[in-house]
Amino acid sequence: MSALPPPTLPATPLVSADTALLREVAELVVTALNLEVAAADIAPDAPLYGDGLGLDSIDILEVSLSVSKQYGLQLRADHEDNAQIFSSLRSLSDHIAAQRTK
Repeated sequence: MSALPPPTLPATPLVSADTALLREVAELVVTALNLEVAAADIAPDAPLYGDGLGLDSIDILEVSLSVSKQYGLQLRADHEDNAQIFSSLRSLSDHIAAQRTK
């Protein structure tokens, strides 16, 4: 008998954001950046950078500060997973759900 390979861990966080948190984070992004788009119009899986919502690094910094204040977690500029964390509204919300202290 051959041994089965060990199971691999999922790349996504074990805690997922619910719909209410997704809406709340979308509102936070719109408010923090004074966007002229309705929070409900931000697609959860669309990219935040570039072609999606069109955010740049300064926008992401502003969102990071707002997230830190609202949810009590620190998002550091040198965090190795920032590209994944800020890849979409859903990934940011999932990260908040997993790490929040408030």
